[in-house]
Amino acid sequence: MINLFFLIWNQYLLIPLVNALIWIYNNMTDHNLGWAVVWLTVGLRIVLLPLTIISERNTVRQAKAQEEALKAAQAFRFDHIAQQEEIRKIIKKNHISPWAKVLTLLIQLLVLILLYQVFVRGITGEKLAKVLYSWIDFPGKINTNFYGFEIGKVHDLIWSGICGIYIFLFIIFENRHQKHWQSGQVVFLFLFPFFTFAALWYLPMVKSLFILTSMVFSDIITLIISFLFSPKPAKVGAHH
Repeated sequence: MINLFFLIWNQYLLIPLVNALIWIYNNMTDHNLGWAVVWLTVGLRIVLLPLTIISERNTVRQAKAQEEALKAAQAFRFDHIAQQEEIRKIIKKNHISPWAKVLTLLIQLLVLILLYQVFVRGITGEKLAKVLYSWIDFPGKINTNFYGFEIGKVHDLIWSGICGIYIFLFIIFENRHQKHWQSGQVVFLFLFPFFTFAALWYLPMVKSLFILTSMVFSDIITLIISFLFSPKPAKVGAHH
């Protein structure tokens, strides 16, 4: 069973990822491995776009269901049985399954682990030549310099810091209409970016590049979908 797991991991996950990365490196990035990781991440997010759209649409539906449930709770506040029945109807009508979001996160986590293994094992020399497909050109010495940063280096303060600051600012942006923050939200605002920074500081810098690219792509899609699926405001002067 263990041998089967390693066979599947290496032959159907790790080696295809390495080959995809080197193909992008050879053909799309002017031999810059940092940009190859960026384009690999974008390609992955495009493949996962249907799941992302479903997930974000479900988020909008969930907010709508919560609003309807609050209205039902007020309308039937003197009849708890009718209140519970109405809330059940709302939940059933706005059925929301978390599988799309969970699957998207799991696939990204899988790629993150695979990338970590690629950089821990090394991506140059004889090791690389052995795993490349016949139709992928061997690139020779790999350029791992990304605008002065070594993407395989650990304890990089700059890129892990950028990721932490990005998360901090986006949390503020998401809650920009909220006048009063609860203590738990304030703790989350500071602790989540800090723990993200600490985790990425411990890992190779390429992880920060992957995470940042994925977050920016995801947040752009989220804003677009929120705009498309958000309920339109009622027109002034409509019939009562």
